[in-house]
Amino acid sequence: MHIHILGIAGTFMGSLALIAKQMGHQVTGMDQGVYPPMSIQLNEQNINYTQGYSVDDLPLADVYIIGNALSRGNECVEEILSRQYTYTSGAQWLSDNVLHNKWVLSVAGTHGKTTTASMLAWILEDAGYNPSFLIGGVVENFGVSSRLTDSNFFVIEADEYDTAFFDKRSKFVHYHTKTLVLNNLEFDHADIFDSLKDIQKQCHHLLRTVPKEGLIVHPKNNKNIDQVIAMGLYSEQQTLPNATLSISEKGTSFKVEGETVDWHLLGQHNMQNGLCAIYAAHHVGVPFSVACKALNNFQGVKRRLEVKYQTQAITLYDDFAHHPSAIQTTLKGLRKKIGDDKIIAILELRSNTMKAGIHQQSLVAALSEADQIFILKPDTQIWDIGTLFDESMLFNSVDEIVEELAKIPHGHFVVMSNGGFDDIFNKITFKETFV
Repeated sequence: MHIHILGIAGTFMGSLALIAKQMGHQVTGMDQGVYPPMSIQLNEQNINYTQGYSVDDLPLADVYIIGNALSRGNECVEEILSRQYTYTSGAQWLSDNVLHNKWVLSVAGTHGKTTTASMLAWILEDAGYNPSFLIGGVVENFGVSSRLTDSNFFVIEADEYDTAFFDKRSKFVHYHTKTLVLNNLEFDHADIFDSLKDIQKQCHHLLRTVPKEGLIVHPKNNKNIDQVIAMGLYSEQQTLPNATLSISEKGTSFKVEGETVDWHLLGQHNMQNGLCAIYAAHHVGVPFSVACKALNNFQGVKRRLEVKYQTQAITLYDDFAHHPSAIQTTLKGLRKKIGDDKIIAILELRSNTMKAGIHQQSLVAALSEADQIFILKPDTQIWDIGTLFDESMLFNSVDEIVEELAKIPHGHFVVMSNGGFDDIFNKITFKETFV
């Protein structure tokens, strides 16, 4: 079968493309603004795609999978509708063709989905479960963001974003979840949700799909999650125990159920991610000792405080953080590790929520651990960012930022964006800023 994916370079759709190819389908696609790591993964898997959405590039396929970034008015969407071609969403295709007979372990929440799902997949792998998975990032332990095996277990990053222009439910309601991690819950995605209550409603729809023998793993005393559970709980639940994070030679460590995790990851948020993964894995039978040992060897996920370049004076990181809470926890974790060393935060306000200024007040506090701040002004900004940050922190282009970075002789440079950030790393490399 020939499957053509519109929006193939998105983290979900690119991962879906790999699974479809593993199933023996011919897979092609199209997208715009393609950037690493998904572009690299598609190229490595020899999956052909075109840039842009020209009807001239739309092949005749058996089914078209349409990503949620596409809407009416897109010329390829209009062509598919006019010619009455067979089309579906990525979440629905996955549900119908892969997940309907699997034990699905879903990881949901505003932050940490990719990292927690990656931890969970690695624990199951290390325990011999050989899981399938689909994750919105390239897992270092596996080298890919998705795979399909003959295992009964499937780990998936469960996104609350809408499914497609023709299906406005959150993607995660399609997944037939049996083990659910609900890691945290805050307001995000202001382009599709009007309030936190809207997101909570979708999360409760997800809870309704978990069978009574299923399990909901979540932190204690999280008001937003507790409100969702108060709407009705139909399965068992596991709240996370209290744990203390300590600095170790490797990075940080913590104890759970008498066992120790000692790893290179930083921050309270990663400890919580790890606890969620451990208890979700325990639900399918993985002993705590095995889970903790696996996490000791967890290598992380690309673009999660990933070290891109390092000398004695400079460390350059790539981090996906784009919501104030994620920015704050990332910088706090780094601060605890490096002490008084200089932190330089380089931020792209790319998400629709950030561009709209929904979290503008909390953004200032989120960056408080940084000694210097560089912010790329969004093209479609609808709020006055200059009222919160000094003009010396604001820039109209990445080239301007790179010029200023070259003047800083040492420090920890943290580049934070959920997009390509105008190819900032190559621009830094080409200008030999940190050599």
